[in-house]
Amino acid sequence: MKYKLIALFLMAATINSCGAGSSQNAKAQSADETKVLIKTTAGDITIKLYNETPKHRDNFIKLVEDHFYDGILFHRVIRDFMVQAGDPNSKNAAKGDTLGSGGPGYSIPAEFVYPKYFHKRGALSAARLPDQANPMRESSGSQFYIVTGKRYTKNDLRALQEQLDSQQGQTIFQRLCGENMDSIMSLQMANDNDGLMKLQDELIAKMNEILKEQGHFEFNDEQVDAYIHEGGDPFLDNQYTVFGEVVDGMKVVGKIEAAGTDMNDRPRKDISIISMEIIK
Repeated sequence: MKYKLIALFLMAATINSCGAGSSQNAKAQSADETKVLIKTTAGDITIKLYNETPKHRDNFIKLVEDHFYDGILFHRVIRDFMVQAGDPNSKNAAKGDTLGSGGPGYSIPAEFVYPKYFHKRGALSAARLPDQANPMRESSGSQFYIVTGKRYTKNDLRALQEQLDSQQGQTIFQRLCGENMDSIMSLQMANDNDGLMKLQDELIAKMNEILKEQGHFEFNDEQVDAYIHEGGDPFLDNQYTVFGEVVDGMKVVGKIEAAGTDMNDRPRKDISIISMEIIK
């Protein structure tokens, strides 16, 4: 089919546009990491914030100190996946209200520290809008999720690795199409199929150059060990910013994860954040 890839990109964009050092140095960094106590109606959770994601760390600290999260619900809970909170619209929300679109009115530039930080069980990550509406993968200013996930076998991870390697190319191609959208639309308006085919070939060649520089997607030994023995969400790696992790209270996270939910994944019985405080 002529200009098939570009056509698929345009269709996807339309559909989604309506969519939310040394060991001593390591110890020193760990000692300096900020910890936050999250008091919830299901129990207490303690998290630490990574220094290598300073924009996310500083923003989270500011929101905690401003009591932004007090009274906010865990509005989205999916078993074997994650628990999500941070929508200010969830405060005092009525039953049946659709939640998940609220925030402080700004986003945060992505801070991927991959593969050092990945989506293992207990990881703290920032929610964001989909790629089509958010090609730079900027994070929500307030919404976050804690990974629960599931355990994987080596065969599972091998198959997922191949899938993510393929998706890596698709993501690059979509970004290139977005950067050349004006040219694509002009060629479409002029019914210039030859021009579209030529542009597509150029973008595919550019995509392959980038892929060659980046190398194939591959989980490292630490990731494989964590995903097999602890669990997590490996399909989210290098796509959402991981900026911290749970250091105490995963049983409480598990209790939240087990809550009964409605068709929008909102717990039928509200689970809220009572307060957060810096405990370092």
